[in-house]
Amino acid sequence: MPQQDRAIRTRRLILEAAASVFDDLGYDRATIAEVLERAGVTKGALYFHFASKEQLAMAVLDEHVLDIAVQPQKIKLQEFVDSGQVLAYRLRSDPIQRGAARLAVEQGSNHLDRKQSMIAWTRFVEKLLNQAKDRGEVLESVVVTETAELFVGAFAGLQLMSNALTNQADLSHRLTIFFEHTLPSIAVPAVLAKLKLDPERGAELDAALQGKALADAGADVAVS
Repeated sequence: MPQQDRAIRTRRLILEAAASVFDDLGYDRATIAEVLERAGVTKGALYFHFASKEQLAMAVLDEHVLDIAVQPQKIKLQEFVDSGQVLAYRLRSDPIQRGAARLAVEQGSNHLDRKQSMIAWTRFVEKLLNQAKDRGEVLESVVVTETAELFVGAFAGLQLMSNALTNQADLSHRLTIFFEHTLPSIAVPAVLAKLKLDPERGAELDAALQGKALADAGADVAVS
């Protein structure tokens, strides 16, 4: 394996281990020693990529947004819905998403700047909604920035409630209900009628994304 590829995989392994520790213990109780044990790497390998626990946590929060990239759709507003459903599905078991979600909403610690995660998610949603509005899919009266902030805040609340009640098992269903109540005030009626809100769509989209990633990785290996 080329050295660069090995470094990328090691970094990802450390991130996933750190995220699982943050998910289980929270930021304050998490330790570098626990991350090392779960990752199965040396202290030197970890500190090559991350200088501190805070850097680890911020990297997990950054990856939280980067990991969500759905397939392009004819209706841009469908991509907005799909992004939410993929995230809701991955919060059931994906270590990066679960760890980042706890870091983003956890109260009590003053050692971590969580606002950047909320800002990044708001910008991500805002970009999708602006693209949808440019295509005439969103009502002219909609203030995109406020709508993006509403969605990010509401999703955080839905995630907390779902985690407390079912360990995220019903989050996709809760998100679908949220969409059913809010999209009529956002979407142009003709577009609203075409949107797919099925709570099982997140699992289907994630499987397709994982399959594409494996195919792309195989193609890269074949070329090299």
